[in-house]
Amino acid sequence: MLGMVSKSPHTPLRLEARPDPEPGPGELRLRVRACGVCRTDLHIVDGELAPRRDSVIPGHEIIGVVDAVGPGVADVALGERRGVPWLGETCGRCRYCREGQENLCDAPGFTGWTRDGGYADTVIARADYCFPVPDGLSDAEAAPLMCAGLIGYRCWKKASEARPVERLGLYGFGAAAHPLAQLAIHEGQAVYAFTRDGDAAAQALALELGCVWAGGSEETPPEALDAAIIFAPVGGLVPLALKAVRKGGTVVCGGIHMSDIPAFRYSILWEERRLVSVANLARRDAQEYLPLAARAGVRPHVKAYGLEDANRALDDLRAGAFAGAAVLTPKVSG
Repeated sequence: MLGMVSKSPHTPLRLEARPDPEPGPGELRLRVRACGVCRTDLHIVDGELAPRRDSVIPGHEIIGVVDAVGPGVADVALGERRGVPWLGETCGRCRYCREGQENLCDAPGFTGWTRDGGYADTVIARADYCFPVPDGLSDAEAAPLMCAGLIGYRCWKKASEARPVERLGLYGFGAAAHPLAQLAIHEGQAVYAFTRDGDAAAQALALELGCVWAGGSEETPPEALDAAIIFAPVGGLVPLALKAVRKGGTVVCGGIHMSDIPAFRYSILWEERRLVSVANLARRDAQEYLPLAARAGVRPHVKAYGLEDANRALDDLRAGAFAGAAVLTPKVSG
């Protein structure tokens, strides 16, 4: 196998050749067809998430084809297309797992952080944490849905827990926001897109997808929002989003990492506004979301890179050099 390996934070990934791994009990081996480049990968490479191993292959938005099945795996056939997400395993024993909140597991494993991920042509994954991929989506289109799509969906559910949402704001219109915008618009919501100041490409994409408004993150939307979701890892957006939502509105922080939230006046939280976070995802999110996204016609806008160009893809993500999502497409046989 070939993989792009992170040896230590703040250093470029290195292409390495290794023997093909063999799946253990309960595991699958997949030949990777596409792997999305997620901002969480950037947090790992940049050291904002502390290393959990001496070295790791990043990548957790994986679409692959099963080519080996480990002992004890049933109902999975060779040649099936499966998706592998960020949450790679849970203990099944802690309080959170027992209560149906496996996304908060006390002893989880994460694809591309504690387990080798999809910046490679081959990956090993737990069979019970892999999901069938809907027909009609190409490998490159399906890859961003395995994390950006799923996290967006979980944030979307959290945003409407308190009351129905008619006007939804999305702060950071990138890999997670633009598939969610398509789903929300399909479900009848008016979507307002907030981007980096002057990011004409992201604003144009938002309007092309049907958002009713697009502007800079410090702008005031033309109408008060029912809810807002923050995907950009910028703590300074929290007070801005709270100001943008109406009384009783909800602000959801959707990232695994965010810079410090600055102090703000209590008055912008008052009147029963809610500030909540989303952590990881649960398998039921994938089971709900993937068919729903297919029915809604969600199609991520992707920029493809070769596996060997992973460092350039990460640099471009860091610089905001593209609108939509980046996807690595390894050259694999079979």
